[in-house]
Amino acid sequence: MSEAEAPRKPSPTPLMTAEQRRDPDYFPGFAAAIPLSIQHILAMFISNVTPAIIVAGAAGFGYGSPDISALLYMIQMSMLFAGAATLLQTIGFGPVGSQLPIVQGTSFAFLPIMIPLVAGKGVEAMAVLTTGALFGGLFHAGLSIFVKRLRFAFPPLVTGLVVAMIALSLLQVGIQYAAGGVPLIGTAEYGGWQSWLLAGTVIVATFGFKFFTRGMWSSASVLLGLLVGYALAFAMGRVNLAEVGAAGWVSVPVPFAFGFNFSIAAVVGFCLMGIISAIETVGDVSAITEGGAGREAKDEELSGATLADGLGTFGAAIFGSLPNTSFSQNVGLIAMTGIMSRHIVTLGAIFLILCGLLPKIGAFIITVPIEVLGGGVIIMFGMVASASISILSKVDWTQRNMLIFALSISLGFGLQLEPGALQHVPESIRMFLTSGLLPATFIAVVLNLCLPELEEDVA
Repeated sequence: MSEAEAPRKPSPTPLMTAEQRRDPDYFPGFAAAIPLSIQHILAMFISNVTPAIIVAGAAGFGYGSPDISALLYMIQMSMLFAGAATLLQTIGFGPVGSQLPIVQGTSFAFLPIMIPLVAGKGVEAMAVLTTGALFGGLFHAGLSIFVKRLRFAFPPLVTGLVVAMIALSLLQVGIQYAAGGVPLIGTAEYGGWQSWLLAGTVIVATFGFKFFTRGMWSSASVLLGLLVGYALAFAMGRVNLAEVGAAGWVSVPVPFAFGFNFSIAAVVGFCLMGIISAIETVGDVSAITEGGAGREAKDEELSGATLADGLGTFGAAIFGSLPNTSFSQNVGLIAMTGIMSRHIVTLGAIFLILCGLLPKIGAFIITVPIEVLGGGVIIMFGMVASASISILSKVDWTQRNMLIFALSISLGFGLQLEPGALQHVPESIRMFLTSGLLPATFIAVVLNLCLPELEEDVA
C-alpha cells in the first residue's frame, strides 16, 4: 500500500463544536468546565479585591495599621458577593439576570466617589459609604426598566464606542500589573526585568497553548499560561505562602457590619456612578454576545443584566461590601476562548462564594504575583478592544458617523488622559467628565439623536 493510500489517523475530537461554543446553555462536562471556570476566577480575582484594599488604605485601616480585621472582612465579602451577584447573572431569577456568562465583581469605577467619603476617617466612615451604595444599587436596578425603551439610543456606533472606551481604560491597568502593580510606581522596582520576565512568560505560554495544542489544552490556554508563570515565580522566590497559614478558616457575613448612616451626598454620588456602571454593563453584554455568539444582545438580556448589576450592589452593601459591576476582563476571556457556556461561569461563582466563606482558599489565590496576572490580563483586555472593533464593523461609516465617533472618543478619552485640563471645574462635575466612559457615551448618544445625515452621505 502506497503512502498516499495509507489510512489517515483520525484527528483529535474537538472539545466542543462551533455551535456548542456559541450556546450559553451548553454544559461541556465537569472535566472541561472546572478548569475553564478557574480561568475566569483568576482573570478577575486581584481586580475584585483591590478596591477594598484601596478604600481601607484611604480610610486608614489598611495594611500596616494596628487592626486590619475590617480590611480582611471587606476582602472576604468582595469575593462572596462577587460570586452571589454572578449567580444572579448566570442562573437568572425571573427578570433578574442576563443568563449569559457575565462575571460580576467589585467595581473600580466607584473609587472616585468612595475615597473622598472615607479619606482619613477610619472604619466609622464605612457606614456612610455602604449606606450610599445600598440606595445607589436600588437606583441602578431601577435603570433596567428603561433599558429596552432606550435601546434605540444605543446602535452599534454607540455600543461599539462604549466597549472601546472600556478597553482603552483597561489597557493601562494591564501594563501596570505586568510592571509590578500600582504600589511600585515611582520606585526602582517598577518595570524591573523580573516583572516583565514573569508577564512575558505568561503571554508566550498562553499563545503557545492556544495555537499549538488542541481541545482542553487550547481552550484553557490562559489558565495554563498563568500556571506556567506561577511556577516560574515560585522558582524565583516570588511566591509567599505565609498569608495562607495566617488566614482563618471561616468568615461569616454580618448584616450592616459597618452600621447605617444616611448621607444625601453619598447617595447622589452612588446613583450617578450607577449610570456609568449600567452603561458599562450594556457594553459588556453587547461585547459577549458579539464576540461569543456572533449576534446583537437581546432586550431582555440587557435589562436583566442591569437589574442583576444593581441588586448585586444592593446586596453587597447590606453586608459591608463595595458596589458590583460586570467585569470586562472576563468579556475578553470569553472572546478569546469563544466559549459562551454560562454554566462554566456558574461554577466559578460557586468557587468565589467558597473563597468568601473560607479565607484560606482566597489567601492561596492571593499568592499569585501581580506580574503573572498582568501577563494574562494584557491579552484579555486587548480582546475587549477586538470585540469593540467587531461591533463597530457593523456601522455604516458615513461622514456623519465618523465625526460623531471622532468627537466622542477624542473628548472622552482625552479628558481621561489629561484630567488636569479641567482643574477649574467643580470637583463633583470634574469627576464625571474625566471618567472617559460617561462623557464619550453622552456625546455619542446626543449627537446620534440630533444630527441629520449629510447630503453627501445620502446622495
